[in-house]
Amino acid sequence: MILDCAIIGGGPAGLTAGLYATRGGLNNVVMFEKGMPGGQITNSSEIENYPGVTGEITGMELMNPWPEQCQKFGLKHEMVNVTRLTKTGDIFTVHKEDGTTTDAYSVIIGTGSSPRRVGFSGEDELFGKGVSTCATCDGFFYKGKEVAVIGGGDTALEEALYLAKICSKVYLVHRRDTFRSAPNTIQRVKKTENIELVLNSSPDEVYGDAMGVVGLKVKNKDGEIRDIVVPGVFTFVGNDVNNETLLQEDGTFLCYMNEQGQVIVDISMKTSVAGLFATGDMRIAAPKQVVSAAGDGAVAALQAISFVDELLND
Repeated sequence: MILDCAIIGGGPAGLTAGLYATRGGLNNVVMFEKGMPGGQITNSSEIENYPGVTGEITGMELMNPWPEQCQKFGLKHEMVNVTRLTKTGDIFTVHKEDGTTTDAYSVIIGTGSSPRRVGFSGEDELFGKGVSTCATCDGFFYKGKEVAVIGGGDTALEEALYLAKICSKVYLVHRRDTFRSAPNTIQRVKKTENIELVLNSSPDEVYGDAMGVVGLKVKNKDGEIRDIVVPGVFTFVGNDVNNETLLQEDGTFLCYMNEQGQVIVDISMKTSVAGLFATGDMRIAAPKQVVSAAGDGAVAALQAISFVDELLND
């Protein structure tokens, strides 16, 4: 059986694409997502800018109803990791980790991005042992303790604010003296008494013992080292595009990418390959917002419906 549409990735873009594709009339639509649907936003401690949602709500609470709504219209979820996507003639082949394959007439991919490592000494060795990229996941372990946050963007500041609610103190380490974040978020950080700004400084080394992280050494612009004794270090310095699925056996990519590894698409989410649509954080100029990713999914699904209809009725 050849699917009308294969959706790779189960975040806001993939789920919305599934909703629009099935409700719009495509048959045999399967979403391939190795874990539970919802995407990276499920790790967010607070959502306050999703239209129509008022009051305090977590990313998990926001995403919880989405899979059920999509599946009501016939979207199927196959919990498996997709290793590669290829195309022969008019047919795409989805290669899965279990060795099986599935063919499809169209594909919507939205595999997102992953938190980037900073690259300081001890980061890899102590990752998961006190070094984390998810305050919502691991912040609880440091309740009433001091922690350090590394980064200067929206995510770093928002997570610092979250941690400040449960930790006794948060050291916010940033290599510059200004932040790349929304003005209101910066003001909230500056007004939070238990957040100490460690500016013009970069992490030099995180160190620990058999139990995990013990402290973080940071170096300022003058080369001076400061030792911050904390059991937890949270890093938020951007993301790497999850584009491995598009990598072919010969080392090239299935469709055109930019230098940052983001998929090049037009306003309709079309890639350089007919029938392949890219959405969410993996595409060029992605705003990296839930509402934008959902919009991408809707646009891609509408385009996939038209593409499949034309292909099968030509």
